[in-house]
Amino acid sequence: QVQLVESGGGLVQPGGSLRLSCVVSGTIFRIYRMGWYRQAPGKQRELVAAIISGGITNYAESTKGRFTISRDNAKNTVYLQMNSLESEDTAVYYCNADLQSLGPLRSGNYWGQGTQVTVSL
Repeated sequence: QVQLVESGGGLVQPGGSLRLSCVVSGTIFRIYRMGWYRQAPGKQRELVAAIISGGITNYAESTKGRFTISRDNAKNTVYLQMNSLESEDTAVYYCNADLQSLGPLRSGNYWGQGTQVTVSL
């Protein structure tokens, strides 16, 4: 069974930094793409950043230059370094992965449970 578990959220002042982590566990054969999404109250879930197996990344315009996504393939972990945080970044952040798992071999898209990020004085 595949599980994605996020950590690292919390309360931070404007201009501060946080680092989110997401560990993928289970009988993983291959992870193609990992990403971070966020959902603020009353808004739709939106892509924050994504990284594919070749290391290519893409970011939402609102996070370019402030957020950095990276992954550790050996640990099946993806990170989101968030700098210069703004109140508009307040949301629940979700980890997402496109992967193949074993037992039998199957492809799927999976979500974590989310971690709250609050940017406030």
